[in-house]
Amino acid sequence: MPAMRSNNLVTDHRAREPRTASAPKSVSDRRVTHIRERGLSATHQVCGQADDKGDAVPCDRLHNLRIVFMGTPEFAVPTLQALLGSAHSVVAVVTQPDRPKGRGRKLAAPPVKELADRAGLPVLQPTRIRNDIFLNEIKMYDPDLIVVAAYGRILPGPLLSLPPLGTINVHGSILPRYRGAAPIQWAIIRGETESGVTIMQMDEGMDTGDILLIEKTPIAPEDTAGILYGRLAELGGQALLRALDLLAVGRLTAVKQDDRQATLAPLLAKEQGLVDWQQPAAVISCLIRGLDPWPTTYTYRDGRRLRLFSPRVVKAAEPLPPPGTLWQTDAAGLYIATGEDLLLIREVQPEGGRRMPADDFRRGHALAAGLVFGSGSDTAGP
Repeated sequence: MPAMRSNNLVTDHRAREPRTASAPKSVSDRRVTHIRERGLSATHQVCGQADDKGDAVPCDRLHNLRIVFMGTPEFAVPTLQALLGSAHSVVAVVTQPDRPKGRGRKLAAPPVKELADRAGLPVLQPTRIRNDIFLNEIKMYDPDLIVVAAYGRILPGPLLSLPPLGTINVHGSILPRYRGAAPIQWAIIRGETESGVTIMQMDEGMDTGDILLIEKTPIAPEDTAGILYGRLAELGGQALLRALDLLAVGRLTAVKQDDRQATLAPLLAKEQGLVDWQQPAAVISCLIRGLDPWPTTYTYRDGRRLRLFSPRVVKAAEPLPPPGTLWQTDAAGLYIATGEDLLLIREVQPEGGRRMPADDFRRGHALAAGLVFGSGSDTAGP
């Protein structure tokens, strides 16, 4: 597999001259013949780097790699912070262009750019990455490794293979499950009880590269996508440093993914948030938690959208009315009949309003037992 390296980052972030033919190629001539599936014919005994091109990173520099970091949202920030606090050198940061944000639609910098600016790092925000201009710009930083965490675009092959150690990714799921753009949300939506972070060697597929390391964490019954997102973001930074430490001592092993176990985690759409009350309460609860904070789930009351949060499944001890019917209300919230069991909704957000405890909402609205929540037009029960 490709390799990595770094040094202290706050000292000199200027681009280094590209390696030349006279630059050192390996720390010694110790080699083993080792035929790998990728066609690499020789590796260093200590670090496991392939050196077919004569451009492997010297083994004694694996503790101090030159790294180009690529990431954009909050999820990527702890990983960049971890690198900044390590012995490795982040020589440049690549992130998405500034985007309009908020009601005023003013341009806002990505969270990764804000951190990079505070650290005094060079920041690249290309609108296109599939061209020689961008590739040559990255070459000027002479990275040993590229680290990616939620950058937001599929990277081209020439970029992935540019550094001697290649490109590794911090992915928010236990691969091969939940390949794609929204792994954290889909893990909760599908009712998983465990999630984690995978450090993987990137190839040109969608999260199909070899697995280098996995760190796991349980999904609690109250976890939302937002809560799990934050926890996995922190875990990602820790996992990456552990992987780099293992690399430096030759103990990082690449394991091919079992494609038969793969599942997908495609982008989410607002329309997925409409609740089908015919589903069991447990399924609806997972949907609500998985779509919180975005795009959120919703139902309709009197033709107006009502967003739903903080669900809890309540086992029904007696026959229930039709799904979508308000069973009762109390200080805890709204109890709504589903295809199986009751669903207690503890927080809501009325159309045009703020998120609030369901108890506050019920005090200001006429919510009689028998009210039916629906998909656009509602009727009152008997």
